Amino acid sequence: MALRHEPTARQQRLAAELRRLREAAGLTAREAAALLGVSPVQISHIESALAGVSEERLRRLASHYACTDGQFIDALVGVATDRTRGWWEEYRGLLPTSFLDLSELDHHAKFRHDMAALYVPGLLQTEDYAHAVFSSRVPELTKEEMELRVQHRSARRVVVEGPAAIPYSAVIHEAALRIRVGDRMASRAQLTRILELSEAVNVSVRVIPFDLDNFTRAGSAMTYAGGSVPKLDTVVRDTPLGTVFIDSEAQLNASRTIFRKIEAASLGPDRSRDFIHRLAKEL
Repeated sequence: MALRHEPTARQQRLAAELRRLREAAGLTAREAAALLGVSPVQISHIESALAGVSEERLRRLASHYACTDGQFIDALVGVATDRTRGWWEEYRGLLPTSFLDLSELDHHAKFRHDMAALYVPGLLQTEDYAHAVFSSRVPELTKEEMELRVQHRSARRVVVEGPAAIPYSAVIHEAALRIRVGDRMASRAQLTRILELSEAVNVSVRVIPFDLDNFTRAGSAMTYAGGSVPKLDTVVRDTPLGTVFIDSEAQLNASRTIFRKIEAASLGPDRSRDFIHRLAKEL
């Protein structure tokens, strides 16, 4: 079977989890290969996401690694055997792979949390707002590149308002609501859009006001996507070097704690809607 040239983030996650299981068992790649009766190169390819792994081999590896978490192994099998070709595939080769990886992450997520400090979360953005965000890119995007990004971002909203919408919660700092990414009309439309979506049963929007005392945790945006089991949760952060997918247990635990504290400090959903409504009336 030909090796993959550009593994997806989901394929890389499976590879990382298999490597962690092997290392936790205290086995080398050569020893794992001997247990399967394959070459060490094959184990290397599997653990670098350059090659897939069958259900039978994955379960044998898990057994050799003495992993007794049946739900976790079943979840890994689900990733290994998934052959979904989602709507985002039409953008492959047209957009950076991180855009497609985010779409795939959304598609498989059981829930999604966003914390936003300076921009409205992408899943809540109107097309005009998204257009204004992408227009600030340096170097500038071509008209075609711009439209592809806006179309893709709009399509991603299916996870919060489509027939298979997932539970979604967003905590948004007042700064992100007040900053006029576009003009006054676009800003008002964006706030109205947030209010409309916040009425959905699966959506919760909370606001962190400027006058909240002793709040120091709104320094950067964060996305937390729930996996089929907690061990497969993922945190996404945007950095100057690009989008980063975080999956270590320690960082996941820290991110859960951060979001829980931020959510507890924010206004409740009803007060947040009233707050956003007042901001919209000011425009």
